[in-house]
Amino acid sequence: MGDKLSHFDAQGQAHMVDVSDKDVTSRTAIAEGFITMSPATLAHVTAGTAKKGDVLGVARLAGIMGAKRTADLIPLCHPLALSKVALDLTPDHDLPGVRVTATVKTTGQTGVEMEALTAVSVACLTVYDMLKAVQKDMEIGGIRLTFKDGGKSGRFTA
Repeated sequence: MGDKLSHFDAQGQAHMVDVSDKDVTSRTAIAEGFITMSPATLAHVTAGTAKKGDVLGVARLAGIMGAKRTADLIPLCHPLALSKVALDLTPDHDLPGVRVTATVKTTGQTGVEMEALTAVSVACLTVYDMLKAVQKDMEIGGIRLTFKDGGKSGRFTA
């Protein structure tokens, strides 16, 4: 990795990176994060008693939608045709809370790291939205890229 930031031109102006000369390759990214809450709030998730409905199911769909809309949210991201978006939302009594993992794939000229990170973020925010009536001090954290593969920079594993 060089120390040049690709989203700035020679004059220091922000721009969308030109990927037209990049090879089309299979691209995969995995991101993770979590939302912490009280054991009583987590019990609503696991028992299915949240007033707004199936917390994990709705958050999973929201994360998928978030990945698909990343270019609408992050100004310099390319719109991508995603071939896979999968979210795993797992209640964790040791947190206590919910752990979220997103896997995103495409075949293209740029990676899907931002899509995976957005999917996790939106899923965590949706869990918050669905449970805020019972707990307002939940915390979202640990959102990070854990794996990416494809493209010129190759493989990264956290």
